[in-house]
Amino acid sequence: MNLRRSLLSVLFITGLAIAGCTDSKAVMDNNTEIASQNWSYGKKVVYDVVIDNPDVAYNLYFNTRVTASYRYANMFVIIYQNGPQLPKKGIRYEFKLASPTGEWLGKGSGSMYSYQVPFQKGVRFPAKGTYHFEIEQNMRDNPLKAVNDVGLRVERAE
Repeated sequence: MNLRRSLLSVLFITGLAIAGCTDSKAVMDNNTEIASQNWSYGKKVVYDVVIDNPDVAYNLYFNTRVTASYRYANMFVIIYQNGPQLPKKGIRYEFKLASPTGEWLGKGSGSMYSYQVPFQKGVRFPAKGTYHFEIEQNMRDNPLKAVNDVGLRVERAE
């Protein structure tokens, strides 16, 4: 019985510690795993984001993780967005992943490199509501290999 109480106490304290480490600026920060690390044109990564306060500015980030086998120094994607009072619009972005010398610019762990790159800063959404985002790879390769996951972060700007 004493061991059980100790275990429950440890779990409770751990839960409180994790809850206390949340990012208060983030509205959402999600990543979607790419099946077999092969990202095809038709496999858009989709997110819905609820905006409660259109008077606040937001920063939008593209997240990705690639393996050391990724063949390019950059990644082109098209990010579509629409929502209340905002017609569907797609913009093509280029994200630099490696320097001209071939050194990865992301945070490395083993053979995996993580990126969180801003693509819009200080954005004001026109109204409260749910905004829809779709991320599509726009490279020459189909599928694009060695892409582990792709995601989106929306945070309140300071």
